[in-house]
Amino acid sequence: MEFTWKYQHQVPRRLRSALRMEGVTSSLLKVAIYHGGKMLINGEEKWAVDMVHPGDTFTLVLPAETGNEHVEAYPAPIRIVYEDRDFLVLNKPAGVATVPAHHVAVPDSLVNRVKYYYQQQGYENQVIHVATRLDKDTSGLVIFPKHRFAHAVLDRQLKRHLVKKNYLALVQGRLAAQHGYIDAPIMRDPESFVQRMVGRAGKPSVTEYWTQDTNEQGSLVKIRLHTGRTHQIRVHFTYLGHPLFGDEMYNQPSALIARQALHCYWLQFYSPFMQDYITVTAPLPEDMRAAITALNLREQ
Repeated sequence: MEFTWKYQHQVPRRLRSALRMEGVTSSLLKVAIYHGGKMLINGEEKWAVDMVHPGDTFTLVLPAETGNEHVEAYPAPIRIVYEDRDFLVLNKPAGVATVPAHHVAVPDSLVNRVKYYYQQQGYENQVIHVATRLDKDTSGLVIFPKHRFAHAVLDRQLKRHLVKKNYLALVQGRLAAQHGYIDAPIMRDPESFVQRMVGRAGKPSVTEYWTQDTNEQGSLVKIRLHTGRTHQIRVHFTYLGHPLFGDEMYNQPSALIARQALHCYWLQFYSPFMQDYITVTAPLPEDMRAAITALNLREQ
């Protein structure tokens, strides 16, 4: 796979420096140098120390990525919200895990489904890169970078909290605030391998929310994460005294919905390949719409 840029600076730079200015990491340079890739200036193969001059074009060529034979392809449908050469964004249904689990009878996760899709499309790169994840019973948007360069780009944005994600949730009880922040550190619950809890020993965790509609029974809330801790929304609203409907881990089963009422409906990140922001949305699934109606709330 080739990536080409035009050098528009006035001062000449070594090729490796010019590539790093375009987001090429040290690990990607190693792939180009030692593992079957190459680097070009004006179409000619060059070394990392060669100079790039104003007006030159320079290129990174990365070898094809062979798929992991231990990950099985599973022929189940995927809901594609956005796709280009570099990124695939899916609308994940509730009940499907993002990544494969051990010791399951049927290897059905988004990763398994995407592998089947890549094979059917005959893509050059067959490694399934996952940039964002959702809990199995949370629905909504998940990003799959389609090659190692795109994965490095997203990983850097995620670490700098530049990937923006909005959720809609149904929580129990009336929320007093129209807009608020939950700033409470999250740690692993010492009595559970899976569960998390708010505690002083936890990592900084911030959740911002806007109340869309509320009554004594429940509230529809728009949420933006400013950190990305495991179960963050579920833990924070439980801590606030307003656990999510249907969240059996942090609350109790609900007659309104058979899973936690949480959906990632909006997502935005920057693509340096397109030199533009990619913004995608996913409509509320029917089970959440039905629960909103049953609670006499308005979807805004």
